[in-house]
Amino acid sequence: MAAAIALVSTQTAVASDSFMDPQGPIAAVQKTHLLRATVLILIAVIPVLVLVPLIAFRYRRRKEGGAAYRPKWDFSARLEFVMWGVPVVIVALLSFYLWKATHRLDPYASTFGETPALNVQVVGLDWKWLFIYPDLGIASVGELGIPVKQQVAMTLTTDTVMQSFMIPALAGQIYAMPGMTTQLHLVADKPETMQGENTQYNGRGFTKQKFQTLAMQPQDFSAWTEEVRTNGIPLNADTYRTLAMRSDRDEVQAALGTAQMPENALYFTLEEGDLFQSILHRYHGGQPLLADQQPGTAEFGQEGGQ
Repeated sequence: MAAAIALVSTQTAVASDSFMDPQGPIAAVQKTHLLRATVLILIAVIPVLVLVPLIAFRYRRRKEGGAAYRPKWDFSARLEFVMWGVPVVIVALLSFYLWKATHRLDPYASTFGETPALNVQVVGLDWKWLFIYPDLGIASVGELGIPVKQQVAMTLTTDTVMQSFMIPALAGQIYAMPGMTTQLHLVADKPETMQGENTQYNGRGFTKQKFQTLAMQPQDFSAWTEEVRTNGIPLNADTYRTLAMRSDRDEVQAALGTAQMPENALYFTLEEGDLFQSILHRYHGGQPLLADQQPGTAEFGQEGGQ
């Protein structure tokens, strides 16, 4: 199993972190939409950039100028048609493609992939992302393992402030909020390592709230799953309390990491109960949480501030 994971890591040494280098059909559609919109807009922009200096040069004040002097000219039907007609056509085309892309790229829509989706529950914390695989009995921080050619259905929330989840090479960003859930569907085309992040500034550990998305062949994903299950520590109340404290990736790695785990990832095994639902429902009691019970506060999990 370790050899399989090492092989995947070797094949995916360079991380993709932009939708301009798409690794899945959703990011590919986003790239096409951007390029199409850019070309349409340039149809109106380029003539302006070219004609303005040419007109200024041709009609500049000078002796013996060759341009015709027509002080009473103020209207041209042809010119008005071009000046207003072209932008109207461009706006109409952009509106059509925007409407089409909005439905095509609906993050809640499961239109990509043919095999049953892999369910992943995502919890935003300060300053790390927790990925729970409820059907596999494992969880991870710092690594999101997914099989290629299989749809991944994500359900997102946070146990702290609002955050913005994004894997640029696979799909667009979506917000996650405490006490609420949002959804995101994505598919990877081929084995690759991609960077994911939080794009919503949330304090001192914001720059370290990144993770590696490992897209693997199905057999390698199975090996990765077993690796997590074998080397993971139980994700119980005490472990989660440490995980939910205001700590960045390096600090939580030092607190919970073991020699069997990678240097930049934490592995967990799930115990009985539904951790994701318990996190979600903590905000449904009708009363605000006390500071020492609210992840993201300086009082949570410790005596003094951090």
